[in-house]
Amino acid sequence: MALSHAIEWVLVDHAAEQPVEVGDVVSAEAGGMPIYRVLGVEGRALRLADDRHDGAQVIPLERFRWRGAHH
Repeated sequence: MALSHAIEWVLVDHAAEQPVEVGDVVSAEAGGMPIYRVLGVEGRALRLADDRHDGAQVIPLERFRWRGAHH
């Protein structure tokens, strides 16, 4: 996802009922790589896609500190 420079990053609110949504982008570091697009939310895990892997991955939400801000 080559648009990392255009993303405004905000901290993930892990205490929120729905900290991320399908379509959001998330990262462990603000503007860091890799950047993942959320394909689905499975409890406290995220089904994700990125440019480096074929197919989706499921990764715990707790691994991510940042999401792209909603405008």
